[in-house]
Amino acid sequence: MCATGKLMLTLLSIRNLALVDQLQWELGRGLIAVTGETGAGKSVIVGALKLVLGERADKSLIRSGAETCTVEAVFELDDSSAVDSLLEQAGLPACEEKQLIIRRVIGGSSNRQFINSAVATLGVLKSIGVHLVDLHGPHDHQGLLSVERQLAMLDAFAGNSGDLAAYRECYADWSRARREWEALRDAADASDQELELLRHQADEIADAELKPEEEEEIQERYRRANNSARLVETTGNALRALSGIEGDGLLDRLSELQRAVNELERQDSGVLEFTSGLESAALEMQELEGSLEAYLSDLEIDPEEAAQLEQRINLFESLKRKYGPTLVDVLEHLERVEERLNGVENRSERLAELEEAVRAADESLKSIGRKLGAKRKKAAPRLAKAVAGHLADLGFKQATFEIQLCPVAQAGPSGLEAAEFQFGPNPGEPVKALRQIASSGEISRVMLALKTALADQDSTPLMVFDEIDANVGGEIARSVGEKMAALGEQHQVVSITHFPQVAAVAARHFLVVKEVAGQRTVSTLREVAEESRLDELVRMLGGGGEQARALAESMLKG
Repeated sequence: MCATGKLMLTLLSIRNLALVDQLQWELGRGLIAVTGETGAGKSVIVGALKLVLGERADKSLIRSGAETCTVEAVFELDDSSAVDSLLEQAGLPACEEKQLIIRRVIGGSSNRQFINSAVATLGVLKSIGVHLVDLHGPHDHQGLLSVERQLAMLDAFAGNSGDLAAYRECYADWSRARREWEALRDAADASDQELELLRHQADEIADAELKPEEEEEIQERYRRANNSARLVETTGNALRALSGIEGDGLLDRLSELQRAVNELERQDSGVLEFTSGLESAALEMQELEGSLEAYLSDLEIDPEEAAQLEQRINLFESLKRKYGPTLVDVLEHLERVEERLNGVENRSERLAELEEAVRAADESLKSIGRKLGAKRKKAAPRLAKAVAGHLADLGFKQATFEIQLCPVAQAGPSGLEAAEFQFGPNPGEPVKALRQIASSGEISRVMLALKTALADQDSTPLMVFDEIDANVGGEIARSVGEKMAALGEQHQVVSITHFPQVAAVAARHFLVVKEVAGQRTVSTLREVAEESRLDELVRMLGGGGEQARALAESMLKG
């Protein structure tokens, strides 16, 4: 989905989740700041989004006194075709008017999830959720630290989607050919006894020339043959009753009756009212006689033919006892036997064919892989330079950022090399792999720099930053906010922050407040603007006073 079209979270509805009684949050585009005092309930927003993305939940999330909690998210898509494809694969209804609705219901005994009002599995929700939101917290950088993810970022920056797709298709062909070759190479040779048995079974079934549709027909003919004597006698009795002997049959009497009635009709035409059906009755009796005579002719089965039918049925039953409950199963067994025989008897030839297929696929794989690697090598310093520039804005004036490409021992599903992002925050110190950096503040800013450098290529429309500006302050915090605001020009960005420098540059600003209402503690969310926004920035600056207010005003003016 994320490869095509933009998406925006337009509504997040929460009911009875932790301290939230009921919340309807209508978001907007650009950078959206969420602030509030520690413990006010900002984490509930992130928790609700994680539920939308398919994270497991338990009843401890349910607000005290409630039986269930509900989270619902409404996404608006510029192009819903890709998402609809995912939904179709899962057997779920497509989006209506490009709108995607996800709903989670957490209960004391069971949890349910719905996509576009249809019940969905948690697995399906997760598979779709990973394409909806890119969520980052102060310690949530596993995706960034993964070398696979780093290589994917480099490919996105380099515009390698077409070459990567061609490589992966070739890799699939190569893997399939290699698996077949290894399976045949490692297969045990068949013994003479097994070969003899396989050939016997193949010959026995093939000689029978089975046609599953003939079984019922032959059994019916055989039943008729077995009953032929009785059927012949009964049919003969019926014919004698119709034709009679020496003119005493039913048809003869009907003829006499017809002559008498015809004479009656000439004398009194009024009798036609009740005699008109006699002629049709006589015709039906004549047709019946012809049908019985034809049936009797078919019943005269040759004893030799009856024996052949019995022999054929016995063959059917014998084969079914050996190879399957039905003749279809017997024929399927023949296919397996012939396949095994073909594999054993032509093993050397097949191995040579597969070896050639593996060799050809390997050459194609390396050719496409070298082309892909060349593009990566060209793009790596450009991406590193862009990230370093953003890092300088974020307080790392003399930091070093590099992208190292290392050949892999064997071609993998992503290419012939691995990528590793390396970072040196301090001049004179060697660069280290990102995964070796301990400071969450440093790694958070590196992640933001990468996201900014990849803003044009990153197709995840909604980004959520949960206090990633922790451990920074002053001008650096302002730079963090400006980078997020720049991302907000191309994506919907939600930043949960404690820093006024970040909140001040947001397009919209929401405040989470914890209050006591009706002897219950509740968290609420409301948008702040103008004076109320200014008041919140003053609070975030650490207190009142004209100086703090003037600083807050200057922050808003930029």
